[in-house]
Amino acid sequence: MASIDMRVYDEIEALEAILIEDLAVKHDDGVPVIETVVHPSTGDQIDLQYVCVTLVVKLTPDYPESSPEVFLKNSRGLDDSLLSDIDLKIKEKLDRHVGNPIVFELIEIVREYLTKWNLPSGQCVICLHGFVKGDVFIKTPCYHHFHSNCLAKHLINSKKYYMEEYEKLPNWQRAQSLPYQQTCPVCRCAISFDVKTLEEAPPPIESINAPPFRLTAELKALQARMSAMLARQVERGGVVGSGDDGPPLLTISTAADNEEPKSSSSSASASASSAQRETNSDRVVPSTSTDNTPDQPYRGPYRGFNRRAKPGRRGRGAAR
Repeated sequence: MASIDMRVYDEIEALEAILIEDLAVKHDDGVPVIETVVHPSTGDQIDLQYVCVTLVVKLTPDYPESSPEVFLKNSRGLDDSLLSDIDLKIKEKLDRHVGNPIVFELIEIVREYLTKWNLPSGQCVICLHGFVKGDVFIKTPCYHHFHSNCLAKHLINSKKYYMEEYEKLPNWQRAQSLPYQQTCPVCRCAISFDVKTLEEAPPPIESINAPPFRLTAELKALQARMSAMLARQVERGGVVGSGDDGPPLLTISTAADNEEPKSSSSSASASASSAQRETNSDRVVPSTSTDNTPDQPYRGPYRGFNRRAKPGRRGRGAAR
């Protein structure tokens, strides 16, 4: 195995002095793998960092004379197009600077992009509207973004649902149930926000300017497909009706179960089974009472007697 260039250790030492706890260095077959979480530059205002991404740089045995392998993972608030732009910029930088330590410059490239696009991309998963300039939104500790007004509604409804289910529990289960905990709508991580403060935020701008709802032909076709799917599920017993006392039994069937009997042997065996059930149902249990009440057919399950003549398991050698 080729020895690692001393410039690599000098570069890692410099990165550790700059990034401190934000840098992790591992070794894969003796080759250093550098990993760091990159945030946008916001000074001391950490709460304004709305996006982040993990940069992984796997050095080669002859680095820096050859380009390292670079990966981006665990992105938050970034869409695929922006990640592709960052990846392209990194490749261009690597091609132009072969032979020189490059890791810190790669980190700066990613940081510049995140600072420029320090606004969550995509949609709010609660209202399905995007984030535009002027929206009031919030970032959770797990780096998921929501309109503040949307998150307030979600937390209010989730607590309402919790209380409704809590009221249905018997007292002994209430004592064992966990207290209500706010959770992220995306990853279910525990969060803690002041709902009243979130409620004061205005609704998403796109929801205010959105055109009124109109039932289009596409939506009608979707409704028809969903109705047909629901009818099929109801027919197969996969939907619990609102008036049912409990959920229906789960039935697992195969194609063979739907076939008609092909011979009379099945009918004969069915008749024999029916006759056997009738015989078992008419079994008479001797009465132990002292009155003259005639013996009645026993309708319950047969348990047998153990060696102590008590109901339970049969003793050894008992007649079957």
